[in-house]
Amino acid sequence: MDFAQLNAWYSQSQRRTAVSLLMKRVGVTRTRAECFVRLWIYLLVKQLQESQPRIKPPLAKLELLETEVQCTHREAAELFYCDSERGSDRAAGMMLDKLEALGLIKKHFDGNTTAIEIQPIPEILDPAKPQKPVQLQLDNFNPRCDAITVANLLATNYNWMNRNTNAVTYKIAKILRLLASQYSKGMRVLRRCDNLNPVGFYLLYPTATSSEVNFFSVPSKSLHLSSISDIDPFNMALPGDQNCQSVFVRSWMIEPQYLSEYRIDFLEDAQKVLVEMQTDFPNLCDLYTLMIHPGYEKQALALGFHKTNSDRQLSIYWMYLPLDRFLALNIKEALLKL
Repeated sequence: MDFAQLNAWYSQSQRRTAVSLLMKRVGVTRTRAECFVRLWIYLLVKQLQESQPRIKPPLAKLELLETEVQCTHREAAELFYCDSERGSDRAAGMMLDKLEALGLIKKHFDGNTTAIEIQPIPEILDPAKPQKPVQLQLDNFNPRCDAITVANLLATNYNWMNRNTNAVTYKIAKILRLLASQYSKGMRVLRRCDNLNPVGFYLLYPTATSSEVNFFSVPSKSLHLSSISDIDPFNMALPGDQNCQSVFVRSWMIEPQYLSEYRIDFLEDAQKVLVEMQTDFPNLCDLYTLMIHPGYEKQALALGFHKTNSDRQLSIYWMYLPLDRFLALNIKEALLKL
Protein backbone atom coordinates (compact mmCIF):
# COMPACT_ATOMS: atom_id res chain seq x y z
CA MET A 1 0.00 0.00 0.00
CA ASP A 2 1.63 3.24 -1.13
CA PHE A 3 1.04 6.71 0.32
CA ALA A 4 -1.71 7.62 -2.16
CA GLN A 5 -3.61 4.42 -1.37
CA LEU A 6 -3.15 5.05 2.34
CA ASN A 7 -4.73 8.50 1.99
CA ALA A 8 -7.56 7.07 -0.09
CA TRP A 9 -8.51 4.52 2.55
CA TYR A 10 -8.05 6.80 5.57
CA SER A 11 -7.33 10.49 5.05
CA GLN A 12 -4.34 12.32 6.43
CA SER A 13 -6.56 14.45 8.69
CA GLN A 14 -8.18 11.31 10.14
CA ARG A 15 -4.76 9.79 10.75
CA ARG A 16 -3.55 13.00 12.35
CA THR A 17 -6.45 12.89 14.82
CA ALA A 18 -5.71 9.26 15.70
CA VAL A 19 -2.00 10.03 16.10
CA SER A 20 -2.76 12.90 18.48
CA LEU A 21 -4.89 10.63 20.65
CA LEU A 22 -2.22 7.93 20.73
CA MET A 23 0.54 10.37 21.67
CA LYS A 24 -1.16 10.92 25.02
CA ARG A 25 0.04 7.43 25.96
CA VAL A 26 3.37 7.08 27.71
CA GLY A 27 6.13 6.13 25.30
CA VAL A 28 4.13 6.70 22.12
CA THR A 29 6.02 9.16 19.92
CA ARG A 30 4.60 10.73 16.78
CA THR A 31 6.58 8.34 14.55
CA ARG A 32 5.44 5.26 16.48
CA ALA A 33 1.84 6.46 16.46
CA GLU A 34 1.91 7.12 12.72
CA CYS A 35 3.41 3.69 12.01
CA PHE A 36 0.80 2.02 14.18
CA VAL A 37 -2.12 3.82 12.49
CA ARG A 38 -0.76 2.91 9.06
CA LEU A 39 -0.39 -0.70 10.13
CA TRP A 40 -3.95 -0.77 11.46
CA ILE A 41 -5.34 0.64 8.21
CA TYR A 42 -3.34 -1.80 6.11
CA LEU A 43 -4.28 -4.90 8.09
CA LEU A 44 -7.95 -3.89 8.27
CA VAL A 45 -8.14 -3.30 4.51
CA LYS A 46 -6.30 -6.55 3.85
CA GLN A 47 -8.78 -8.48 5.98
CA LEU A 48 -11.84 -6.75 4.51
CA GLN A 49 -10.66 -7.40 0.96
CA GLU A 50 -10.55 -11.13 1.68
CA SER A 51 -14.22 -11.20 2.68
CA GLN A 52 -15.39 -8.32 0.47
CA PRO A 53 -13.29 -8.34 -2.73
CA ARG A 54 -15.22 -5.42 -4.22
CA ILE A 55 -14.86 -3.11 -1.25
CA LYS A 56 -13.73 0.38 -2.17
CA PRO A 57 -12.17 3.19 -0.12
CA PRO A 58 -12.54 5.02 2.15
CA LEU A 59 -12.90 3.32 5.51
CA ALA A 60 -15.67 4.83 7.60
CA LYS A 61 -13.68 4.23 10.78
CA LEU A 62 -10.98 2.05 12.26
CA GLU A 63 -12.27 -1.23 13.66
CA LEU A 64 -10.73 -4.17 15.48
CA LEU A 65 -9.59 -7.05 13.29
CA GLU A 66 -11.73 -10.15 13.42
CA THR A 67 -8.62 -12.32 13.49
CA GLU A 68 -4.89 -11.80 13.34
CA VAL A 69 -3.54 -10.91 9.89
CA GLN A 70 -0.26 -11.92 8.32
CA CYS A 71 2.26 -9.17 7.65
CA THR A 72 5.90 -9.59 6.69
CA HIS A 73 8.66 -7.19 7.65
CA ARG A 74 8.93 -6.24 3.97
CA GLU A 75 5.25 -5.26 3.89
CA ALA A 76 5.67 -3.28 7.11
CA ALA A 77 8.72 -1.46 5.73
CA GLU A 78 6.88 -0.46 2.55
CA LEU A 79 4.01 0.79 4.70
CA PHE A 80 6.03 2.65 7.34
CA TYR A 81 8.48 4.30 4.95
CA CYS A 82 6.37 4.81 1.82
CA ASP A 83 6.70 8.61 2.04
CA SER A 84 10.30 8.86 3.21
CA GLU A 85 13.71 7.40 2.56
CA ARG A 86 13.42 3.68 2.28
CA GLY A 87 13.65 1.97 5.65
CA SER A 88 15.00 -1.53 5.96
CA ASP A 89 13.04 -4.66 6.75
CA ARG A 90 15.06 -4.87 9.94
CA ALA A 91 14.03 -1.33 10.95
CA ALA A 92 10.39 -2.24 10.32
CA GLY A 93 10.80 -5.35 12.46
CA MET A 94 12.23 -3.27 15.29
CA MET A 95 9.27 -0.89 15.01
CA LEU A 96 6.86 -3.83 15.27
CA ASP A 97 8.71 -4.98 18.39
CA LYS A 98 8.33 -1.50 19.88
CA LEU A 99 4.62 -1.35 19.06
CA GLU A 100 4.17 -4.70 20.77
CA ALA A 101 6.12 -3.53 23.82
CA LEU A 102 3.79 -0.52 24.02
CA GLY A 103 0.77 -2.83 24.07
CA LEU A 104 -0.58 -1.63 20.74
CA ILE A 105 -0.25 -4.96 18.91
CA LYS A 106 0.35 -8.64 19.52
CA LYS A 107 2.38 -10.62 17.01
CA HIS A 108 3.00 -14.30 16.54
CA PHE A 109 5.74 -15.89 14.46
CA ASP A 110 5.24 -19.52 13.44
CA GLY A 111 8.67 -19.92 11.89
CA ASN A 112 7.65 -18.71 8.46
CA THR A 113 5.32 -15.72 8.74
CA THR A 114 4.33 -13.11 11.31
CA ALA A 115 0.67 -12.66 12.21
CA ILE A 116 -0.38 -9.41 13.87
CA GLU A 117 -3.36 -8.62 16.05
CA ILE A 118 -4.39 -5.03 16.80
CA GLN A 119 -5.11 -4.47 20.48
CA PRO A 120 -8.24 -2.55 21.55
CA ILE A 121 -7.55 1.19 21.60
CA PRO A 122 -10.51 2.78 23.45
CA GLU A 123 -9.60 6.37 22.59
CA ILE A 124 -9.91 5.55 18.87
CA LEU A 125 -12.59 2.84 18.90
CA ASP A 126 -14.84 4.77 21.27
CA PRO A 127 -13.71 8.40 21.26
CA ALA A 128 -15.04 10.49 24.10
CA LYS A 129 -17.88 12.77 23.12
CA PRO A 130 -17.05 16.47 23.46
CA GLN A 131 -18.11 17.64 26.86
CA LYS A 132 -20.73 20.32 27.02
CA PRO A 133 -19.16 23.61 28.07
CA VAL A 134 -19.65 24.36 31.74
CA GLN A 135 -22.06 27.22 32.31
CA LEU A 136 -21.28 29.76 35.03
CA GLN A 137 -23.50 32.19 36.89
CA LEU A 138 -22.86 35.30 38.97
CA ASP A 139 -23.89 35.01 42.58
CA ASN A 140 -23.35 36.36 46.08
CA PHE A 141 -20.62 34.79 48.19
CA ASN A 142 -22.11 32.25 50.60
CA PRO A 143 -19.83 32.03 53.65
CA ARG A 144 -21.27 28.68 54.72
CA CYS A 145 -20.80 26.92 51.38
CA ASP A 146 -18.14 28.88 49.49
CA ALA A 147 -15.44 29.75 52.02
CA ILE A 148 -13.31 26.61 51.67
CA THR A 149 -13.49 26.43 47.87
CA VAL A 150 -12.72 30.13 47.46
CA ALA A 151 -9.88 29.87 50.00
CA ASN A 152 -8.26 27.14 47.91
CA LEU A 153 -8.74 29.28 44.81
CA LEU A 154 -7.12 32.34 46.41
CA ALA A 155 -4.26 30.31 47.84
CA THR A 156 -2.87 29.82 44.33
CA ASN A 157 -2.08 33.55 44.20
CA TYR A 158 -0.06 33.42 47.38
CA ASN A 159 1.57 30.09 46.56
CA TRP A 160 2.97 31.69 43.41
CA MET A 161 4.25 34.71 45.32
CA ASN A 162 5.83 32.69 48.10
CA ARG A 163 7.08 29.94 45.77
CA ASN A 164 5.68 27.27 48.05
CA THR A 165 2.54 25.21 48.45
CA ASN A 166 1.88 26.10 52.06
CA ALA A 167 -0.48 29.05 51.79
CA VAL A 168 -2.73 28.94 54.82
CA THR A 169 -6.04 27.97 53.22
CA TYR A 170 -7.61 27.48 56.64
CA LYS A 171 -6.74 31.04 57.63
CA ILE A 172 -8.10 32.45 54.38
CA ALA A 173 -11.41 30.64 54.89
CA LYS A 174 -11.74 32.01 58.43
CA ILE A 175 -11.02 35.55 57.23
CA LEU A 176 -13.55 35.30 54.40
CA ARG A 177 -16.28 34.23 56.80
CA LEU A 178 -15.38 37.03 59.18
CA LEU A 179 -15.48 39.65 56.41
CA ALA A 180 -18.82 38.32 55.16
CA SER A 181 -20.28 38.76 58.63
CA GLN A 182 -19.19 42.42 58.59
CA TYR A 183 -20.14 43.47 55.05
CA SER A 184 -20.89 40.93 52.33
CA LYS A 185 -22.21 43.17 49.55
CA GLY A 186 -18.76 43.45 47.97
CA MET A 187 -18.16 39.68 47.94
CA ARG A 188 -19.22 37.95 44.74
CA VAL A 189 -18.53 34.63 43.06
CA LEU A 190 -18.63 33.13 39.60
CA ARG A 191 -20.32 29.80 40.20
CA ARG A 192 -20.58 26.62 38.12
CA CYS A 193 -24.21 25.82 37.35
CA ASP A 194 -23.70 22.05 37.53
CA ASN A 195 -22.11 21.64 40.98
CA LEU A 196 -22.41 25.22 42.32
CA ASN A 197 -18.68 25.41 43.09
CA PRO A 198 -17.13 28.89 42.80
CA VAL A 199 -14.48 29.26 40.09
CA GLY A 200 -14.16 33.02 40.41
CA PHE A 201 -14.23 35.46 43.30
CA TYR A 202 -13.81 39.13 44.05
CA LEU A 203 -13.80 41.12 47.26
CA LEU A 204 -14.51 44.87 47.27
CA TYR A 205 -13.51 46.12 50.71
CA PRO A 206 -14.84 49.49 51.95
CA THR A 207 -11.85 50.89 53.80
CA ALA A 208 -12.05 52.89 57.01
CA THR A 209 -10.35 56.29 56.90
CA SER A 210 -7.89 55.19 59.58
CA SER A 211 -6.52 52.51 57.21
CA GLU A 212 -6.13 54.60 54.06
CA VAL A 213 -2.51 55.37 54.89
CA ASN A 214 -1.70 51.75 54.00
CA PHE A 215 -2.29 52.54 50.33
CA PHE A 216 0.74 54.84 50.46
CA SER A 217 3.05 52.56 52.42
CA VAL A 218 5.15 49.50 51.56
CA PRO A 219 2.79 46.98 49.89
CA SER A 220 4.12 43.94 51.77
CA LYS A 221 2.98 45.48 55.06
CA SER A 222 -0.61 45.27 53.83
CA LEU A 223 -0.58 41.53 53.14
CA HIS A 224 -2.88 39.66 55.46
CA LEU A 225 -4.20 36.47 53.89
CA SER A 226 -0.70 35.10 53.36
CA SER A 227 0.99 36.62 56.40
CA ILE A 228 1.79 34.98 59.72
CA SER A 229 0.14 37.75 61.71
CA ASP A 230 -3.49 37.44 62.72
CA ILE A 231 -3.85 41.22 62.80
CA ASP A 232 -5.46 42.69 59.71
CA PRO A 233 -3.71 45.97 58.79
CA PHE A 234 -7.02 47.22 57.36
CA ASN A 235 -10.21 48.16 59.15
CA MET A 236 -13.51 47.90 57.33
CA ALA A 237 -15.82 50.89 57.11
CA LEU A 238 -19.39 50.26 58.21
CA PRO A 239 -22.44 51.18 56.10
CA GLY A 240 -23.39 54.82 56.52
CA ASP A 241 -19.80 55.98 57.05
CA GLN A 242 -19.71 59.39 55.35
CA ASN A 243 -15.92 59.52 55.62
CA CYS A 244 -15.29 56.29 53.71
CA GLN A 245 -13.74 57.23 50.36
CA SER A 246 -11.74 54.16 49.34
CA VAL A 247 -12.49 50.66 48.11
CA PHE A 248 -9.73 48.08 48.29
CA VAL A 249 -10.04 45.34 45.67
CA ARG A 250 -8.59 42.70 47.97
CA SER A 251 -9.22 39.86 45.54
CA TRP A 252 -10.28 39.41 41.93
CA MET A 253 -9.60 36.17 40.14
CA ILE A 254 -11.10 33.54 37.86
CA GLU A 255 -9.79 30.05 37.19
CA PRO A 256 -7.71 30.27 33.99
CA GLN A 257 -9.94 28.03 31.84
CA TYR A 258 -12.90 30.38 32.36
CA LEU A 259 -11.08 33.71 32.31
CA SER A 260 -11.37 34.67 28.64
CA GLU A 261 -15.08 33.87 28.41
CA TYR A 262 -16.24 35.38 31.70
CA ARG A 263 -13.74 38.18 32.39
CA ILE A 264 -15.98 40.92 30.99
CA ASP A 265 -19.12 39.69 32.78
CA PHE A 266 -17.29 39.55 36.10
CA LEU A 267 -15.86 43.06 35.72
CA GLU A 268 -19.21 44.49 34.66
CA ASP A 269 -20.72 42.83 37.71
CA ALA A 270 -18.13 44.61 39.86
CA GLN A 271 -19.23 47.92 38.34
CA LYS A 272 -22.84 47.23 39.35
CA VAL A 273 -21.87 46.21 42.88
CA LEU A 274 -19.76 49.35 43.33
CA VAL A 275 -22.77 51.47 42.36
CA GLU A 276 -24.80 49.62 45.00
CA MET A 277 -22.04 50.19 47.55
CA GLN A 278 -22.27 53.93 46.93
CA THR A 279 -25.69 53.88 48.61
CA ASP A 280 -23.96 52.64 51.79
CA PHE A 281 -20.87 54.82 51.34
CA PRO A 282 -21.94 57.95 49.40
CA ASN A 283 -18.47 59.51 49.25
CA LEU A 284 -16.58 56.63 47.64
CA CYS A 285 -14.16 57.95 45.03
CA ASP A 286 -10.94 55.89 45.10
CA LEU A 287 -10.21 52.36 43.93
CA TYR A 288 -7.02 50.57 45.01
CA THR A 289 -5.68 47.11 44.35
CA LEU A 290 -2.56 45.22 45.33
CA MET A 291 -1.01 43.56 42.30
CA ILE A 292 0.15 40.17 43.55
CA HIS A 293 -0.11 37.87 40.54
CA PRO A 294 1.50 39.16 37.31
CA GLY A 295 -1.14 37.38 35.23
CA TYR A 296 -3.60 40.18 35.99
CA GLU A 297 -1.27 43.11 35.33
CA LYS A 298 -2.31 43.61 31.69
CA GLN A 299 -5.97 43.55 32.67
CA ALA A 300 -5.44 46.17 35.37
CA LEU A 301 -3.54 48.45 32.99
CA ALA A 302 -6.23 48.05 30.30
CA LEU A 303 -8.86 49.13 32.83
CA GLY A 304 -6.87 52.28 33.60
CA PHE A 305 -5.14 51.35 36.85
CA HIS A 306 -1.65 52.77 37.25
CA LYS A 307 1.18 51.75 39.52
CA THR A 308 1.86 53.77 42.66
CA ASN A 309 3.95 52.25 45.48
CA SER A 310 6.32 49.33 44.86
CA ASP A 311 7.99 46.93 47.26
CA ARG A 312 11.73 46.35 47.48
CA GLN A 313 11.42 42.87 48.95
CA LEU A 314 8.56 41.39 46.93
CA SER A 315 7.40 41.85 43.34
CA ILE A 316 4.09 43.37 44.41
CA TYR A 317 2.83 46.93 44.15
CA TRP A 318 -0.14 49.19 44.69
CA MET A 319 -2.30 50.31 41.76
CA TYR A 320 -4.88 53.10 41.73
CA LEU A 321 -7.88 54.14 39.62
CA PRO A 322 -10.47 56.85 40.30
CA LEU A 323 -13.77 55.12 40.97
CA ASP A 324 -15.79 57.40 38.68
CA ARG A 325 -13.57 56.49 35.72
CA PHE A 326 -13.98 52.79 36.36
CA LEU A 327 -17.75 53.11 36.60
CA ALA A 328 -17.87 55.07 33.33
CA LEU A 329 -15.67 52.54 31.54
CA ASN A 330 -16.94 50.41 28.67
CA ILE A 331 -15.36 47.14 29.78
CA LYS A 332 -15.69 45.40 26.41
CA GLU A 333 -13.93 48.21 24.57
CA ALA A 334 -11.24 48.56 27.23
CA LEU A 335 -10.30 44.88 27.01
CA LEU A 336 -10.43 44.49 23.23
CA LYS A 337 -6.65 44.09 22.95
CA LEU A 338 -6.30 41.52 25.73
